[in-house]
Amino acid sequence: MTVDTLDLAFAALADPVRRTIVARLSTGPATVNELADLFPISKQAVSKHIAVLTTAGLITRSRDGQRRPCHLDPAALEALTGWIDGYRLTAERQYRRLDALLSTLEEQS
Repeated sequence: MTVDTLDLAFAALADPVRRTIVARLSTGPATVNELADLFPISKQAVSKHIAVLTTAGLITRSRDGQRRPCHLDPAALEALTGWIDGYRLTAERQYRRLDALLSTLEEQS
């Protein structure tokens, strides 16, 4: 993932409406109308949120007859998780080293 892609994805996920859309799509595809039923905002506003998520690469749209369902892109979420995990693992290693140091200090006293 590039820095620009990360920036777009995290900016998209900064909004609670878009996080709710991602959460809903994690259970399966949905149309704009189905997603709009979740919120007290217009369908046009939901469409704009979907456009932001699509630009960020987090969701895709397909055509199924007259329906245009939105789908969560699991590969994009996996890339975000991988990026976060790199930092999480580094922090965990540092905490384990600190724990080991504290343990040796306790044994010495």
